[in-house]
Amino acid sequence: MNSFFEKLEKRAKDVDSILCVGLDPHPNDLPERNAKAAKQFCFDLIGQTEGIAAAFKPNIAFFEVYGAEGIIALKEVIDRIPDGIPVILDAKRGDISSTAEAYAEAIFENLGADAVTINPYLGKDAIDPFISNPEKGSFMLCKTSNPGSKDIQDIVTSDGKKVYEFIAEYSNKWNQNNNLGLVVGATHPEALAKVRRIAPNVWILAPGIGAQGGDLASALNAGLRDDGLGLLVPVSRGISRSENPAQAALDLRNELNNARRNWKPQIQEKPLSMIARELFEVGCVKFGEFTLKSGLISPVYIDLRRLSSYPKLLDKVAKEYIEILSNLDFDHIGALPYAAMPIASGISLQNNISMIYPRKEVKEYGTKAVIEGVYKSGDMVVVIDDLTTTGESKFEGIDKLTGAGLLVEDIVVLIDRESGAKEKLSQAGYKLHSVFSLSQITKDIFDCGLIEKEQKEAVLQFIEESKNDNI
Repeated sequence: MNSFFEKLEKRAKDVDSILCVGLDPHPNDLPERNAKAAKQFCFDLIGQTEGIAAAFKPNIAFFEVYGAEGIIALKEVIDRIPDGIPVILDAKRGDISSTAEAYAEAIFENLGADAVTINPYLGKDAIDPFISNPEKGSFMLCKTSNPGSKDIQDIVTSDGKKVYEFIAEYSNKWNQNNNLGLVVGATHPEALAKVRRIAPNVWILAPGIGAQGGDLASALNAGLRDDGLGLLVPVSRGISRSENPAQAALDLRNELNNARRNWKPQIQEKPLSMIARELFEVGCVKFGEFTLKSGLISPVYIDLRRLSSYPKLLDKVAKEYIEILSNLDFDHIGALPYAAMPIASGISLQNNISMIYPRKEVKEYGTKAVIEGVYKSGDMVVVIDDLTTTGESKFEGIDKLTGAGLLVEDIVVLIDRESGAKEKLSQAGYKLHSVFSLSQITKDIFDCGLIEKEQKEAVLQFIEESKNDNI
């Protein structure tokens, strides 16, 4: 059984086209305002473009307007399209699951469409009936081409993401049968590029070229997959209203293909590179000339205490710690005061992980506790800190933890400055894990174009000299 997008890709390759011909019989374009004229309009357009179209997309509204006769005409139009050419019904369906099941049956079984546009507003149970059969596909509204799309789709949530970005993320989770795509308007190339980064493999239906003013080259640059596919460009009025629809479709297909051939895959930033960029942009990593606590002159300065003022970035950093922690055995995380405490709090909140911490100064009143939090002797603790240089500062916190009967084997930091900490901790029986090494984060920031080559080389030389000093 081939999935819907396997069929679409085969058709796109067979005719060397990513053009989707829209079948929109606008009443003003018809000699008479009736279902028969609408059907004949579409028959003529299909006949002139069937050798060029990767798919056809009839819009149900221009048939429903004629009542029952219009639906019969739509069925006849779909039947007229040759086998092997996918038919995407533009219906934008979305309702509770039982109603969605009826819609899916009507569209796929009765009308015979291969795919449909759907609205994700009601959630996954309203989506499931349209994607349960791998041979039938759906394109989920994500960032639509109309000007008013910003009213809801661009709302920024507490996570700092826009609503349409969440829809793109959901498409990755829900596309289990390779039959769920997205609708992202060619009129919004920045959003198109962002969606492509979030969902690198999904097929995108990108309306807006032609009458709506979308730029073809910008849309392709933003939306194509690395293989030059993954983007379907629907055009209706730009073809149907031309003097020669066959020639117009051919010209569009050639224009699309020329743009595809001149297009180069975009280098996508990896999640860690994006975090490195943000750490630099908020001043957590600085390049220049700095005097360290040890008296050494360093070409880089790391101040991760600033993270507490940037909760969205702190949240991303916590996720990277959790990735490392998922491979370790422990009962608690132990945050070393003070820079690590916001990070550890983020980790604890995200994954419901128990957090304890050794006090920097033990009070002479109250409980006089050395370790704050709930634990028992023999529990395993992973030490959390912001960064490490030589490793010396870690031993004080570890000693307080082990002095309370806790066991420590692992230490996790965001940045290892590569100045001997890993080796010293290893000699003492501890394993150091880091999200970044200093050389890695420096290279990532350089690759983002944020520092000069000389600055990168100065840091790498400093790291090498620090290693030699600690041999």
